[in-house]
Amino acid sequence: MAEQAETLPTATRVGVREFRGNFSGFMRQVRQGASFAVTSRDHVIALIQPPPQAAPARRQAGALRGKIRMAPDFDALSPEELAAIEGA
Repeated sequence: MAEQAETLPTATRVGVREFRGNFSGFMRQVRQGASFAVTSRDHVIALIQPPPQAAPARRQAGALRGKIRMAPDFDALSPEELAAIEGA
């Protein structure tokens, strides 16, 4: 696990008790780009870092207009299906 800390050279080492005691403060710093290697008895047990910066997938309204077709009988039920649903 110590190898993982080497992958984040800028990760600040912090003890698990200190991390638990000031969780919201550490999360605020992570939101601003900081990384932390949480340790227990000098062994890294977790790496806390911001997520990778990927462009958010944006959905475009109307992008599928004209590409989706429903069968004319989409909402029609046969008498057998209707009877099965109604429990008859």
